[in-house]
Amino acid sequence: MGEAAVMVAKACKYTSTGTVEFLMDEKLNFYFLEMNTRLQVEHPVTEMITGIDLVEEQIKIATGKKLSFTQDDLTVDGHAIELRVYAEDPLNNFLPCTGTLSTYIKPGGTGVRVDDGYEEGMSIPIYYDPMIAKLIVHGKDRPAAIQKMKTAIKDFKIEGVSTTLPFGTFVFEHDAFLSGNFNTHFVKNYYTPELIKEKHKANAESAALIAVKYWLAQQKILKPVEHKTTSWKRRLA
Repeated sequence: MGEAAVMVAKACKYTSTGTVEFLMDEKLNFYFLEMNTRLQVEHPVTEMITGIDLVEEQIKIATGKKLSFTQDDLTVDGHAIELRVYAEDPLNNFLPCTGTLSTYIKPGGTGVRVDDGYEEGMSIPIYYDPMIAKLIVHGKDRPAAIQKMKTAIKDFKIEGVSTTLPFGTFVFEHDAFLSGNFNTHFVKNYYTPELIKEKHKANAESAALIAVKYWLAQQKILKPVEHKTTSWKRRLA
């Protein structure tokens, strides 16, 4: 695919950042789909595994400068995954959701990157694409990246609008995604809103049980002092 992509770029004498897309069938045959002569939404994935700032390099090319590296300088380090965080309701056919971000707390840590244009208190309007942010993680390999992504989703706190974060967790925990044996019909083949609802219910029940156990444990530690009568009397001055 890489060789074919280079041939496409050379055929039209393309000299800037771009993305060539292919479709692959079950027999691993791949077919040209399209070329996007611009940065893709997923460009941080390439940046995380190569250490190259594609935006900076694109600007250099536009000003007539040469790339700061050669093909031989490029190496791939680890694995990166990106999740698009949309103001969409995965429980209602992924319909766009408008509202105010009453809570907006981004995840952090090594290997976690958030590209966004929103802050807490801002509103999600009806006029634009409902994407709130891009959540990107980097790990030493694919399993490590998936685990880091699940943690990052958990730490990403957004309230005020429905988002695709719960759906992201569903995907990264699904056997088909973990095995890599899935296709563009993933949602059609594996997802229904009821699956997320069932998980939320199970999580709520687990949280309730933990709370009850904690309360019972505290009752054993903090026993109320029993009132006992004595013969002692308080003398008034």
